[in-house]
Amino acid sequence: MADLFEIHEEAERVVLVGVQTAENDDTAESLAELGELAKTAHAAALGVIVQNRESMHPGTYIGKGKIEEVREAVERLSATGIICDDELSPAQMKNLEAALGCKVMDRTMLILDIFAQHAVTREGKIQVELAQLKYRQTRLIGMHDALSRLGGGIGTRGPGEKKLEMDRRLIKSRIAQLNKELADVKKSREVARSLRSKSPVPVAAIVGYTNAGKSTLLNYLTDAGVLSENMLFATLDPTTRNLKLESGEEILLTDTVGFIRKLPHHLVDAFRSTLEEAKYADIILHVVDAANGEAEAQMYVVYETLRQLGIKEKTVITVLNKQDLLTEEKTIKDLKADRIVKISAKTGEGVKELLSVVAEVLRESKVLVERLFSYGEAGKLALVRKYGQLLGEEYREDGIFVRAYVPKEISGAL
Repeated sequence: MADLFEIHEEAERVVLVGVQTAENDDTAESLAELGELAKTAHAAALGVIVQNRESMHPGTYIGKGKIEEVREAVERLSATGIICDDELSPAQMKNLEAALGCKVMDRTMLILDIFAQHAVTREGKIQVELAQLKYRQTRLIGMHDALSRLGGGIGTRGPGEKKLEMDRRLIKSRIAQLNKELADVKKSREVARSLRSKSPVPVAAIVGYTNAGKSTLLNYLTDAGVLSENMLFATLDPTTRNLKLESGEEILLTDTVGFIRKLPHHLVDAFRSTLEEAKYADIILHVVDAANGEAEAQMYVVYETLRQLGIKEKTVITVLNKQDLLTEEKTIKDLKADRIVKISAKTGEGVKELLSVVAEVLRESKVLVERLFSYGEAGKLALVRKYGQLLGEEYREDGIFVRAYVPKEISGAL
């Protein structure tokens, strides 16, 4: 018989804990980001404790002396628990809970919780639940006592669930069922991709670090109505919208889930089909928060995640966003980008230039057609107007003389 625990929602009050293994690593920035993640999950970060160690303690993440410091901080601040800035092993989580007598969470649990709150589509909800179950599957031993005394909050939320099943066999069965459902959803996505690939309409995938302004840009360009808030992972499910360029050419814009450092492998696996929208795009629009002091480090995370997904040899336009927040000129280098454009998706500054660059990049993949279409070739002319970039039309007695850039696959049909 499975154990069931009722989940009663309560606001988390947490202490953030990290381990610094090198003098100039990104621990401080990572912990600041952890605080933002906690805020997104509606938890209050009351303090930060960092331990300098050569490596994380295999049994307790932090050393014995630091455990005592954390325990005292939890008591003094009346915290409900701690969040560690790395993914803990089942043993580390169990030992820390026993030593501290409070709820212990890790970065992965926190990100999974945020995803659970923000998933909207069926595919998104399946992907989140699958990632949560795989995470929990290895952590059932030792969670029994912790869950029975800690009401709800981070780590207990899931797509529509009010109770947490603690039976390994049920989790295994549920994972198998979700994998089957996800396979069906993937088939539908692949059919949609296949139809898009047969269409000459080019696709641009908007990628970037979480909270870089991807949804704000999509909304500005297409009035997509996607939730865009100043928080991490405000949007989760991909959105595709049609955009007509000044030349009259159409392009599909696809927003993707934001990347983040230490992205849990459970999520990379579960969201592979969503993230792979970028794999089938003609252009990558890499949106960067230029006002963030960690912009270059965040760019590295994005490129590394794209590499893991096998996304390479794509034309990349790096979009240095949030120029409205800069008080002075800032130089950000991106050696992997084919083009770099500075914009503010909030005010619209630089967006016209961005669209011109997109049009230029698309033109490079097209061929120039200069020919006379008879008045009986209206269908072919319609193809040029819909999928090409019309440079000029001249009506003559024997037909219409056209100059236009058209996709290679269209030029063969003219």
